[in-house]
Amino acid sequence: MKTVTLDVRTPDEAMKDFIKAWHTEAAKNAAHISFATPELLWRLLTAKRWEILKAMCGAGPISIREAARLVERDVKAVHRDITALLKAGVVDRVEDGRVVFPFEAVKVEFLLKAA
Repeated sequence: MKTVTLDVRTPDEAMKDFIKAWHTEAAKNAAHISFATPELLWRLLTAKRWEILKAMCGAGPISIREAARLVERDVKAVHRDITALLKAGVVDRVEDGRVVFPFEAVKVEFLLKAA
C-alpha cells in the first residue's frame, strides 16, 4: 500500500531527512509532505479538503467534476479546494488535465509539546 506521511518539521529538518533518505534504500520509497508548523498543515487541510483527499485515495486520476460528485459538493467550491491542494503539492495534475492523489493511505504525524 502506497502511503504518504504528512508531518510537521522545519525546513532544515526536512532537508536533513531528505539527505539521509537519499543514502538509504528503504527511505527512498517513503513519501513525505512536510509543513513548517501545525497551523500551516491545518490551514491547508480543512475538513472539506480532507474529504476530497479521502475520496481521491487510491482512485487514480479523476476530473474535478468527478471529485465534486464523490464528495457531494459544488464543482466551483471543489475546484477552489483542489487548486489549493495543487499549489501546496499535495495532489498532482496529469497530462489530460485530471487530478490525482497518488496514494492509498495518509498518515498525519506531529508532536505537540509544552512550550
